[in-house]
Amino acid sequence: MYAIVRDRGMQYRVEEGQTLNIALLDAEPGSEIELGEVLLIGGEMPIVGTPTVDGAKVIATVLGKEKGEKIVVFRYKNKKRYRRRTGHRQEYTRISINKIVVGNDQKMTTSPEGETDGA
Repeated sequence: MYAIVRDRGMQYRVEEGQTLNIALLDAEPGSEIELGEVLLIGGEMPIVGTPTVDGAKVIATVLGKEKGEKIVVFRYKNKKRYRRRTGHRQEYTRISINKIVVGNDQKMTTSPEGETDGA
């Protein structure tokens, strides 16, 4: 089973046991966080939210802070002897996905044989 979650404008596809980097959080290593904006829960019968799945959440543990790879920013103007070189390293929070919790009374989007309900 997997889930697609949204965290501050970014969407991530997560599975239980997976580790990933998200935008920097102000959380202590070892603490648990909850990602509440679950857009989709996938598996044999996917549950699609409108826009989010009611009652669904993803529970994760904060592992620590990390920095991404260095990006070189180079500004240049031809024939003017203007060159500026700077670098940037984005900071991330590394998390480990513990559990994907599905709401209690969820309705599936389609029937097993592709039949639709109603007319």
